[in-house]
Amino acid sequence: MISPTTTSSNMTNATTPSPQAEAVLSSDFETFIKMLTTQAKYQDPLEPLDSSEYAAQLAQFSMVEQQVLSNDLLTALTNQLGSSTMGQMAGWIGMEGRTTAPVLFDGAPLTLLPEPPIGAQKMELVVYNDQGNEVDRGALPVSSDPVLWAGVQQNGTPLPAGLYRFETEATGANESTLAATSVSTYARIVEVQNIGAQAQVIFVGGSEAPAASVTALREAS
Repeated sequence: MISPTTTSSNMTNATTPSPQAEAVLSSDFETFIKMLTTQAKYQDPLEPLDSSEYAAQLAQFSMVEQQVLSNDLLTALTNQLGSSTMGQMAGWIGMEGRTTAPVLFDGAPLTLLPEPPIGAQKMELVVYNDQGNEVDRGALPVSSDPVLWAGVQQNGTPLPAGLYRFETEATGANESTLAATSVSTYARIVEVQNIGAQAQVIFVGGSEAPAASVTALREAS
């Protein structure tokens, strides 16, 4: 069941190559020297290798060496940036983030924030459970005003507590179908994680989303 509502709405640490990278480079350099020595030892005396070939091989090894070092430095920088981001996002914990990820319904109505697509003339709210199954559908005003979702199906049957995701489906002129649009709502953030180079936020109920997808923050109500 849906009802309209209103809401007020420097890193200073130096970065150095890891011991693993240095060990790999040392091993590769020893192998490279052995290969050059073998080439010199078994070369045809009548047609000795041109010194320019040695120079070219040395240059090639140098390029590989620099690439390995660069990759290691980039990894270290990424880790430092991730740590910095985590520190900055610690204040998000306990706040409510605006998200289109599934959110926990615990019996209390949820405030939904629809965004009608351009050209919409009719609009419906579609509700999905944590299995991705449609569990409810109902008419919605073609408006960006907040609406309350009480967790009750159109036939009056209450839905169980759990994670739910919301979309709007709209039609335009001549009953043309417009693209479905995700509907956002606010959910309390309980954890922030650094996964690779991307920060993830965990909402109450266990749903998660990239931190970059959270479009607004507010004090928990």
